[in-house]
Amino acid sequence: MIKKHDLALLEYDNSQEAIINPNHENHKLKLPKVAVFAFLGDKIYEYAKKHRLKVLGKYLTISKTYPVFLQKNGENEICICEAPVGAAVATSFMDWLIAYGVKKIIATGSCGVLVDIPENVFLVPTRAIRDEGTSFHYLPTSRYIDLESSIKIEIKKTFSQLGIEYNECTTWTTDALFRETKEKVKLRIEEGCSCVDMECSTLAACAKFRNVEFGQFFFTADSLAKFDSYEIRNFGEKSFFPALVTAINIAFNL
Repeated sequence: MIKKHDLALLEYDNSQEAIINPNHENHKLKLPKVAVFAFLGDKIYEYAKKHRLKVLGKYLTISKTYPVFLQKNGENEICICEAPVGAAVATSFMDWLIAYGVKKIIATGSCGVLVDIPENVFLVPTRAIRDEGTSFHYLPTSRYIDLESSIKIEIKKTFSQLGIEYNECTTWTTDALFRETKEKVKLRIEEGCSCVDMECSTLAACAKFRNVEFGQFFFTADSLAKFDSYEIRNFGEKSFFPALVTAINIAFNL
């Protein structure tokens, strides 16, 4: 039985079954066990066109349709798709992927920095502050969620093999883009956060709830480090394709 709380968001229900489940459409679809879930926009479609990737299936939302592409390397298969920005829709899509057979997810995309870190630096989150709404429907209340998995180990291993420098970090996941206030940024820095994103904590929560593996890496884009002068910079543009190719390399090693 759910215990009523003053805050409805904290009324957690651990039931695996919902009225609407991710595979409610009953597609005849079996996806590869490993997925690259990339917050990289049109770069996904440019890559798919260049490599002539087959579309396995499509995730439909009211505003956009997200194709899921198949890539092969010998007998190994992975799927690649654009991840939509925002905790709720990104998690719904990832949950859909899991429902149709995905067991391991490697996510990548940009993040904002809260401290003085240059643009296009790779970061590997080890934990995330849950300052969004979706994750509380997948796991009980907690301030943090840890990102410990074999995928994180593989991310770090692949970075080392490719000579990619990176830093581990704690990230602040928030779904209120325009409410990253000075006082909140200061508090997050005091808690050890060096970057901010919009999906990490809820994707990790969904993965734990569904008992699949999840890992993520970022590249730095805009900066909130100077409170009085927001710096959009080049939004990590140089890292889009390197991040995608690296994530694909990692996926084939999982």
